[in-house]
Amino acid sequence: MQSSVMKMRSTATWLAALMVCASLLGVWLRPRDVEVANFLQKAVPIAFGEWSKLDESPLVIDPGTAETLRRVYKETLARTYSNKAGYRIMLSIARSANQIGVQEAHRPEICYPAQGFELIGNVKDGTLNTAFGSIEVRRLNTKMGARTEPITYWLTMADRVVRTQWDKRIVQFIAVVTGQAPGGLLFRVSSIDPNPDVAFAMQQQFVADMMATVSAEDRRKLSGLSPQL
Repeated sequence: MQSSVMKMRSTATWLAALMVCASLLGVWLRPRDVEVANFLQKAVPIAFGEWSKLDESPLVIDPGTAETLRRVYKETLARTYSNKAGYRIMLSIARSANQIGVQEAHRPEICYPAQGFELIGNVKDGTLNTAFGSIEVRRLNTKMGARTEPITYWLTMADRVVRTQWDKRIVQFIAVVTGQAPGGLLFRVSSIDPNPDVAFAMQQQFVADMMATVSAEDRRKLSGLSPQL
């Protein structure tokens, strides 16, 4: 009898703890701000640090691809920046809303080979340091013909960087528990450079300069960096 009572108490304690965790997770993932139309266009500055946006003709996208982008993403942004020395960085950001995270097919290590690029070496996890903390990123080097394009990117879900399948499953589990479906963001920078070490260093400077310019809340949305820092 005493053993049964102890088991019931243990089960009740476990259930209570689970309910408390679910409640706390609901607060953790609760929408913290009102959705802003054209967020990327407004949040990402056209000039910061030594970088300024180049005036280039927009890419011509076939109607089928354009419709897919509209269906999958709520907003995309593609720009090329140059510093005073003429070094160019290509920036691409995509935000999703109606699904948990950005589709796997749009990760650079998948979509670049699908476009005919060859992966050089392994995809490497690392950190990108900024004045507001470090961002967990992935770096890879790609090549097509004479074009070598090193890439740095990260993926966020619920304004938090996810790098592994385990990270993603945790956020998905929290979404199920709380009944919320957090959107995702893929932030990618790349440069045409035969020297990946130079390219990754320039990309780090580019991102750090941008994060030092945007507002604290926009920095959180773009990179997962805490707005309190």
